[in-house]
Amino acid sequence: MKILIQKKCINLFYRRINKFIIHNQLLKHSFHYFIILILICFSCNKEEEIPSYIEINDFNLTSNSSFGENTENITDVWIYINENLQGVYEIPVTFPVLNKGIQNIRIKAGVKANGIASTRIQYPFYTSYLDTVELIENEIINISPSFSYNSSFDAILEDFESSGTIIDSTINSEIDFTIQQNNSNHYGYALIEEPNINFEISTQKLILPQQGAPVYLEIDYKSSTEFLVGMYINYSQDVVRRDLLWVTPKQEWNKIYINLTQTVSESIGAESFKVFLNMRRNEPSLFEEIYFDNIKILY
Repeated sequence: MKILIQKKCINLFYRRINKFIIHNQLLKHSFHYFIILILICFSCNKEEEIPSYIEINDFNLTSNSSFGENTENITDVWIYINENLQGVYEIPVTFPVLNKGIQNIRIKAGVKANGIASTRIQYPFYTSYLDTVELIENEIINISPSFSYNSSFDAILEDFESSGTIIDSTINSEIDFTIQQNNSNHYGYALIEEPNINFEISTQKLILPQQGAPVYLEIDYKSSTEFLVGMYINYSQDVVRRDLLWVTPKQEWNKIYINLTQTVSESIGAESFKVFLNMRRNEPSLFEEIYFDNIKILY
């Protein structure tokens, strides 16, 4: 602001003097050089700040039996310095900051809600990483944050490692799924072959919080074609089906975080919910297959 006012004063001074010397070209040219010299002096008075740098190349996610396996698809970090948001960055990253000295750092894990890059969020079910660091001009400090599931939330799990499951094929499904094993890991698998077309599973009835409380579905999967995730909303005398998200196929295992919050909160009067997964074989494909594991409903 100070520099802006100074420049306005110089411009006003220049216009008035220029009228006086308009007929004296030699003096006018000399005056131009004088004004340029003044502006250079003003610009030289402002010192350029030298940043320090924060580098984040990796992180760690821990879990326990209440929240199942620690598979994750964390893509971003949300950086707070002294509780002020400094920025959101994809990992790995090295970025400059102008803060100096001892600073309080908070890092929150970010994911793509519904697998969409334009809906990056701070995942509410992971804890924040807290640290106190010293930032020094022109030096890089490396931070490897650790996250865990937030114990203030609850989780309903299906990892196929115990007898019995919380999911089952629905009446809309022409086939059932099987539980398969790779090394010590168990997972669900379904193969749709001719002449069958439709496969669908759902969870058992779930009692979930409403009034805007966060509710998310996590699922690890790989599939040969897209599949639909939705909810059955159970009322006292009716069941309403809500289709929520078409999930793109993946050749390798992938985790997706699906936001159920709005659907659950808008279902006023619902007695319970079921989450469903539906996949179809479309002609001329001879078969489609899907693998699924680590299903979690967090709330």
